[in-house]
Amino acid sequence: MTITELSADRLATRTTTGAACAEPDSVVEVVRPGMLTTVQDWPGRTGYWHVGVPPSGPMDDLSFRLGNRVLGNAEGAAGLECTLGGPALKFSAPTWVCVTGAPTDVSVDGVPAEQWRTIQVPAGGVLDVGAVRGPGMRCYVLLAGGIQLPEYLGSTATFTLGRFGGSEGNALRVGESLTLGPHRDPVATAVPMDDQPVLSKRWELAVTEGPHGAPEFFTRADFDTILGTDYAVHFNSDRTGVRLIGPKPEWARTDGGEAGLHPSNIHDTPYSVGALDFTGDTPILLGPDGPSLGGFVCPVTVVAADRWKLGQLSPGDAVRFVPIRSERAASIRELGTGRRANWPIVLSAGGDGDDGILRRTEVDDETGVTYRRAGDDAVLVEYGTMTLDLALRARVHALHQHLLAAGVRGVTELTPGIRSLQIRVDPHILPVPTLLDLLAEAEQHLPAADQLIVPSRTVHLPLSWDDPSTREAITRYMHGVRADAPWCPWNIEFIRRMNGLAAVADVYDTVFGAEYLVLGLGDVYLGAPVATPTDPRHRLVTTKYNPARTWTPQNAVGIGGAYLCIYGMEGPGGYQFVGRTTQVWNHHAGPLAGRPGADRHPSGDETPWLLRYFDRIRWYPVEADELLDLRADFAAGNVQVRAEDGEFRLADYRKFLADNDASITDFRTTQAAAFAAERDSWRLAGELSTG
Repeated sequence: MTITELSADRLATRTTTGAACAEPDSVVEVVRPGMLTTVQDWPGRTGYWHVGVPPSGPMDDLSFRLGNRVLGNAEGAAGLECTLGGPALKFSAPTWVCVTGAPTDVSVDGVPAEQWRTIQVPAGGVLDVGAVRGPGMRCYVLLAGGIQLPEYLGSTATFTLGRFGGSEGNALRVGESLTLGPHRDPVATAVPMDDQPVLSKRWELAVTEGPHGAPEFFTRADFDTILGTDYAVHFNSDRTGVRLIGPKPEWARTDGGEAGLHPSNIHDTPYSVGALDFTGDTPILLGPDGPSLGGFVCPVTVVAADRWKLGQLSPGDAVRFVPIRSERAASIRELGTGRRANWPIVLSAGGDGDDGILRRTEVDDETGVTYRRAGDDAVLVEYGTMTLDLALRARVHALHQHLLAAGVRGVTELTPGIRSLQIRVDPHILPVPTLLDLLAEAEQHLPAADQLIVPSRTVHLPLSWDDPSTREAITRYMHGVRADAPWCPWNIEFIRRMNGLAAVADVYDTVFGAEYLVLGLGDVYLGAPVATPTDPRHRLVTTKYNPARTWTPQNAVGIGGAYLCIYGMEGPGGYQFVGRTTQVWNHHAGPLAGRPGADRHPSGDETPWLLRYFDRIRWYPVEADELLDLRADFAAGNVQVRAEDGEFRLADYRKFLADNDASITDFRTTQAAAFAAERDSWRLAGELSTG
């Protein structure tokens, strides 16, 4: 079974099962939407992690799927996720429903009803779901037949930040109508008590070690603290991630080198949902709407079967991470007692004790490979050392293409990073030990890096330098997060200082003179590129915000470490701003659309993302008002981007480096001195905890 076939097989779980009843389809009117009620399906939007499209779907998949199952729906049929409180819904025809998840008051036409039981709402009746009382954060409204809506990239799951899925990319609104599909009578009167998850104010989460633990990134004391501390859930948490409050790590490194000044910084790497992501010193549990790619370390990952708990973590709750052996993780396929959700604790005799390192070996005389655990359902393949080397990205590309061509049964996602490739699997079809053997065999068939020749367009994009929207984001950060950060009040001056440049004008000249090679997509959602200058003399090195911003304007352009990115949408972020550009994601495009000149799937369908791996971005300057006009044209579907075809040859690139070695070395020497001076000033100011 190929990746595409497996995704199609999983999507079949969204289809209503059984013989349809003779009653007419029900139309549901939203009388009151609730605080944040969205349409979700399970497993969500799979197969697009590599371009920054998160799976979305229910945060608490267990409560969601249990409700569908007793109604006779497929487990993944579209239903409603309600945050902090539920909606009031009026039904046009008699309809069976089941409300699950966090405790709340449920009534039908004013008469109290029970959660976790199948309830029939009469024609003209109103189902009212009140505020969540706790413990827990989210309740779920499942409806017989499932909600019928157009799919976007294979799913109806709502991704509000991306503005797609569900109800036109939005939470429910007063007065809108939802159509339900054909349905049958419930198959059970209630979800058995033993199957219902136990909700709490103190949570234990089963985790596996890795991908990035001690002693490479964290000290042994750090790791002991992570596993021995009750963290508190921060109020600023959502579907992208659950922010935690806890001890500040000591860190095993003084900095992240080319990846950034803070020791949490690494070269951009694919993330797992459920990873504990240290954005600087702030730990965040990545949720189903979280980013697929980023430059921060993740010491442990919540196993797939325990990720339902992320959806019920509430501000002030206590969280304890309990290491388990990966092969003993419960199965996410299980909905009964085998899921172990009816236990308030995690029973464990200890973790794997391997620091998340599954295997290390040499692939040739110059390059080693490390296979890291990224949860119980993913492996992160890392090449070489923690340096920015395009030969490593070439090796990643070769492995990525080999696995795509092989169509390995059980592989569900392939996501490249800078020097890494994340391989997500269904462990029931492809166990991780089997995958490791397949990867070792694959290395024997990969071409030498110098043989890499890939298509490489030159794409010309406008850049509004020091755009007013990025200035506004810095101001919001200073008012709402911290005003004394070394990069405030002006990121561009900070970039100048960190790179030892004489004037801010030198930053401008460097950015506009550079050619940026796209190494990854989805760095900050929706086809957002992470790119680095092909000429090392143009590689401005900086660090990321710590803590991260809570708001970044869509398509802001920033530099973090030695990398540049374009933010695909509004959201959090940490790169240092240089300006803003046009959209890199075309909402008018999609697998069912067809626009001349767009990137396309092998099937011939158009894709919404603008850029491709190994594209070269060149900037041209525009004024802020001119950019707004260009953005309006893009939003209206008038996409006009100049692109020239070409090739990237690694052998030619290596010759360029050799020919310019002396001047590249001079640039790096000056840059390193400025970097060290900035690091020393941070240490004196208490920004770094290592000596």
